[in-house]
Amino acid sequence: MSEPILDDETLAFAARVFQAARDGEAGFLEGLLAGGLPPNLTNDKGDTLLMLASYHGHAELSAALIRHGADPDRPNDRGQTPLAGTAFKGDARTARALLDGGAAVDGAGPDGRTPLMMAAMFDRVDMVRLLLERGADARRRTPEGLDALGAARAMGAANTPAILEEAVRDRT
Repeated sequence: MSEPILDDETLAFAARVFQAARDGEAGFLEGLLAGGLPPNLTNDKGDTLLMLASYHGHAELSAALIRHGADPDRPNDRGQTPLAGTAFKGDARTARALLDGGAAVDGAGPDGRTPLMMAAMFDRVDMVRLLLERGADARRRTPEGLDALGAARAMGAANTPAILEEAVRDRT
């Protein structure tokens, strides 16, 4: 069975929809969602509208997409989840919207890296604190045995190792 061939108008519309997610155009997208646009629509890289909105720091749009049924834990083709992308960027406001919408605080891709590990690696202090407050497991390890503290140290993070050391000590 062959893939359906899409006309130029359909392809242009799809490009407009994904750009609207990157740009945070909540009104435009909410209208489309109310009219039946699938909330988990993905592009050629497996990025959902939610992945694009959250990665670009659009907390309100992220919350709206989740209200319309977007899966907050759906990974893209590289195994990245919206929360992991947001943790990498360090946007605590958008992370709160994802967590409030049901994103798994310790959700990991195939490589086993959690949002806490991503935040720790890139020295995102506020994000590390938020994820720990929301129940992230500082002791969780990748299949290779790397935890958030080890990831932070490996990347030369200046501030997150002390926070993680304290978190591990407090949970002992």
